[in-house]
Amino acid sequence: MTEPRDGEPPIGLDLTTAEWGMWQAFRSGSTHDLRTPYPERNDPTGPHTWGPERSVRARMVALLLLDGPPAQPGRVCALKLNGVHITGTLDLSGGTVVPYVEMHNCRFEQQILLPESRFTTLRLVGCAIPRLEAARLTTEGDLHLPRCVIPSGIRLTDAHIGSDLLLNQMMVRRDRRGLSIAADGLTVGQDLQAEMMRSDGELSMRGAKIGASLSLRGSSLNNPFGRRAFNAPQLTVERTLYLTAAGVSGSPFAGATPPYGITNTPERGTRLQSFECQGGVRLDDGRFGDAVDLSQARFVMEADQELSLRRVQTPELRFLAERQQRGRVVLSGARVANLVDRADSWPGPGGLVMAGFFYEHLIPLGQFPLGRRLEWVAAATPEYAPEPYERLAGALRASGEDADARAVLLAKQRRRRETLPLAGKAWGYLQDWTVAYGYRPGRAAVWMAVLWALGAVYFTWRPVAPLKEGEGPDWSPVLYTLDLLLPVIDLGQGNFWKPVGAAQWVVTALILLGWVLATTVAAGASRLLRRQ
Repeated sequence: MTEPRDGEPPIGLDLTTAEWGMWQAFRSGSTHDLRTPYPERNDPTGPHTWGPERSVRARMVALLLLDGPPAQPGRVCALKLNGVHITGTLDLSGGTVVPYVEMHNCRFEQQILLPESRFTTLRLVGCAIPRLEAARLTTEGDLHLPRCVIPSGIRLTDAHIGSDLLLNQMMVRRDRRGLSIAADGLTVGQDLQAEMMRSDGELSMRGAKIGASLSLRGSSLNNPFGRRAFNAPQLTVERTLYLTAAGVSGSPFAGATPPYGITNTPERGTRLQSFECQGGVRLDDGRFGDAVDLSQARFVMEADQELSLRRVQTPELRFLAERQQRGRVVLSGARVANLVDRADSWPGPGGLVMAGFFYEHLIPLGQFPLGRRLEWVAAATPEYAPEPYERLAGALRASGEDADARAVLLAKQRRRRETLPLAGKAWGYLQDWTVAYGYRPGRAAVWMAVLWALGAVYFTWRPVAPLKEGEGPDWSPVLYTLDLLLPVIDLGQGNFWKPVGAAQWVVTALILLGWVLATTVAAGASRLLRRQ
């Protein structure tokens, strides 16, 4: 092979007509477009054969990208292809690609190998790619794969994307390990948009770091072959994770993805496509700078699968998904500032676990009465646990709803009572019936007044004889009854009179009831002081 002359291809390459056109377009930075006038024949996933007139060899593409000719005067080298069939395996492993790369509607015969390679920006839009191997890939700018069809999976393990990663409207299926996208350790400098994407297999993003937002709006994750459809423990998103619906409107973009993704507020008349996940989700130990948004999400799980948010930390959790019929929602150890939710989003008994779940403020959307909120806590505690009740009471108290907070703590005592032995239950029922465990202290005053009046009437009808004639104060049934009812406080009446017969039983009953009322009110007062 002789040296090329002034950017001409080396002799011996035997370039085809399509490859010669690609060579010249590369030097001028223009697009090499091999599409036909018939749109149905330009679909890279369609049944039509693309002949030699539309085909270039993968090794010619690699030659241009790794050791290409100089640009024409006044131009910048770039590989821009549209409607091209790339035959063979495109292998750029370990290479550094300086030219700009953009391929639209291209059909790759075999997988693309990009491990350990470096790009400025790489855009593959609407292409058919058997598999993409890009472990430890580095780009200074974007990596775009919108509307691509990749039947054997993508590997982006430990890849570093300098700005945005776009996977909008992509269709990707699982590889031999059951993974549709293997992106463990992935780092994205700005946004990761995977809106209206379809993933058949496990989307794995363990330990990934996203510099701005991660959007899966309107996407469908389906993994009937394994336990999880989305596996992303220790995921870090500096802003918001969107597992929400997306607006679908065919007219503005005619099936194309908007340059900045799909808007969160679709125009009037557009159809909403929910985020749907068939399989488990694991976001354990995730850190989210703004929010985790599950608005209108749909989770379809088996009985042994989970939407797991263990130890997640985020300023806001928007739990506004459709209620799943099977599986569990696990919030154990999660910490959020604002919990935005709806009553009909939470699963029923046995479907919710939130031991150690901490939230500061409740922001319900729609009607979420206290009774439904107590059912929410009961659904998460098949066995009695005080912490969820106390956390709910704390959040209500922080919002100024003291009466509701006391009602929650009363419900906690009633739930606890069911775990006590018979004697404890009897004592609990007595406290509940009299003063509602001290959370309604006004009842004590009413009972004291009733007992005082009854005792005064009884002792007026049946006065008690003095202990010693001529000693002690004058007989007063009102003061005598009050002295019996008030423990500790001595009004100077009880020690000067000697009840006999039925009066002894009345005196004993008044003393015991006075102690019950007083101790219960004291317990309630101490709880109030501790809260303050």
